[in-house]
Amino acid sequence: MKIALYQSPTTDGDEDAAFDRVGRMLGAAALAGAGMAVFPELYLPGYNRPDLHPARAQVQGGPWEERLAGLAREAGCGLAIGWAERDGEAVYNVASCYDATGRKLAHHRKLQLFGPMEKGVFQPGDRYSIFDLGDRRAALLICYDVEFAHHVRALHEAGVDLLLVPTANPAGFGVVNDALVPARAYEYRMTVVYANYHGDEAGLAFGGGSVIVGPDGQPLARAGTGESLLVCDLAGLSVLDPGILSTQDQDRREIG
Repeated sequence: MKIALYQSPTTDGDEDAAFDRVGRMLGAAALAGAGMAVFPELYLPGYNRPDLHPARAQVQGGPWEERLAGLAREAGCGLAIGWAERDGEAVYNVASCYDATGRKLAHHRKLQLFGPMEKGVFQPGDRYSIFDLGDRRAALLICYDVEFAHHVRALHEAGVDLLLVPTANPAGFGVVNDALVPARAYEYRMTVVYANYHGDEAGLAFGGGSVIVGPDGQPLARAGTGESLLVCDLAGLSVLDPGILSTQDQDRREIG
C-alpha cells in the first residue's frame, strides 16, 4: 500500500479553493500510486475560523461530503480529511475517510478538544472509529487525540496498526511531530500519518513538519515548513526486524 499526506496552505474559509486543492492533490497522489491521502484538520471551512464553524457546519451526508466523496472517486484515490459537522444544536470537529470509489469508510468526532477556541465551539466525541483499509486495520484520530497514550493504546488493543491523523498543530509545538507522534507509533507498533498545515490563518501560524512514522518510531517521510505532498510505500514495513519493535504491551506491570 502507498499512502499520501498533504501538508496544505490554510483554507481560511475559501471553500472553492479548498475543494480545488483537494481535487488536484488527490489526482497527484493517485498518479504516484497512492491509495489514500490524508489532509489536515477542519479543512472545511478552516481551522482558526470559529466565526465560521457554527454557521457553515454541515450534517453528515450533506453537500461537503457528497463533493469530497466525488473527488475521491474521480481521482481513484481514498481521502481522509477534517471538517465541521452539525448534529442538531451540536457542532463537532470531525474527520471522515472515503475509499477510492467514494464509499465512506469511517467518521470520527474529535475526542480531546484543545484550547479555548475548540472548547467554546465544539462538543467532544465519545467513541473510536476503526475500519479496514486494504490488509491494514486502520483508525482516525484528530490532532490532540494522538497525544494521549490511552487512546492509542485502546486502538492498538483493538488491532489497529495504521493511524490517520488530520491535524492543525501550531508553530512552537514541534515536540508533537518530533517526539510524541514517534513515541505513540513506537509504543504501540503503529504506522502514524500526521498531516498538518503550513502558513498563517487569522493570526495563527502553523508549524508544518507533517510526518509519516513507522512502527519502529522512525520517520518514513517528513515535510518541512512549506506545501508538501508526501507519498510513502508501506510495503517495506512487513520486513522490519521484530527485535527492534516495542514489547511494552507484553512487559507492562501494574503497581498497587
